[in-house]
Amino acid sequence: MKINILAIESSCDETSASVISDGKILNNIIATQSVHEKYGGVVPELASRAHQQHLIPVVDSALKGSGVSKRELSAVAFTKGPGLMGSLMVGVSFAKSFAYTLGIPLIEVNHMQAHILAHFIEEPHPKFPFICLTVSGGHTQLVLVKDYLDMEIIGETTDDAVGEAFDKTAKLLGLPYPGGPLIDKYAQKGNPNAFEFPISDIHALDFSFSGIKTAVLYFLRDRIKQNPDFIAENLSDICASVQYTLVKTLMQKLKKAAEIHGIQEIAIAGGVSANSGLREALEQTAKQSNWRTYVPKFEFCTDNAAMIAMAGHFKFLKGEFCGLDVVPEARMKL
Repeated sequence: MKINILAIESSCDETSASVISDGKILNNIIATQSVHEKYGGVVPELASRAHQQHLIPVVDSALKGSGVSKRELSAVAFTKGPGLMGSLMVGVSFAKSFAYTLGIPLIEVNHMQAHILAHFIEEPHPKFPFICLTVSGGHTQLVLVKDYLDMEIIGETTDDAVGEAFDKTAKLLGLPYPGGPLIDKYAQKGNPNAFEFPISDIHALDFSFSGIKTAVLYFLRDRIKQNPDFIAENLSDICASVQYTLVKTLMQKLKKAAEIHGIQEIAIAGGVSANSGLREALEQTAKQSNWRTYVPKFEFCTDNAAMIAMAGHFKFLKGEFCGLDVVPEARMKL
């Protein structure tokens, strides 16, 4: 009998559902919330309301597109955390009621663990142990991955995530939300050495990105005083210089982690792993350090239910289920 799992992802502003059968993703449906664009960032209350509107149509589409009926489902997997509490509540509540009605098990999934397991959706797969740099709007972590469900955080940000640094810089430049991809777009046309920004080198393998955000703020303030059109005249160079600094910070720590642990299997995951500057730097460092590198397809880098489904599959095989008393966790460790 096949193991068919319905997966729900609702940690932030993407409503997603996916169906996996014996470890193979059958589909991955995502509804994006455009309501946040005019506010320059995700508004938690609006996000949870949008999830309520999108979730049932998304799940219905996922099931119909997979060819798997409700009665053929073996379990329901869902994002328990980390994420926005209101958004998580919508997904968790739906998953619990859906599983209870069908009389099938529930599987809670750590959102960050799922980002890493997105590498097993399609081949080639990294070999254990490997190091994964997980980068998103809310997290920046270096993770030593020993097995599918055995992971250890060996470095993380002490303040802001790198994705937030990208988005906040974009906001300072007057770019619309989400700004991270736009920074990347303009950076490709600019000079990464046009302007110099500080690289925070704190202890061990941890990161800090609050300093560069402040540096960019004061840099723009001072330059605009001298020339009101400074941003418009130098947009590509500013984006290229900021992106270069952020990527260099990430790569320095990643390289250090690989050397400390003697590992050449290197992966990146999370929304920021779609950044072209980071991918190019990873490719260059891989050649220099003889790394074998892995990056998921773009649709599996951003928040999606396919990665939740894959994590749910591995947990199902180990019999790791949860009860109906499960509650979401806005902050959740691996």
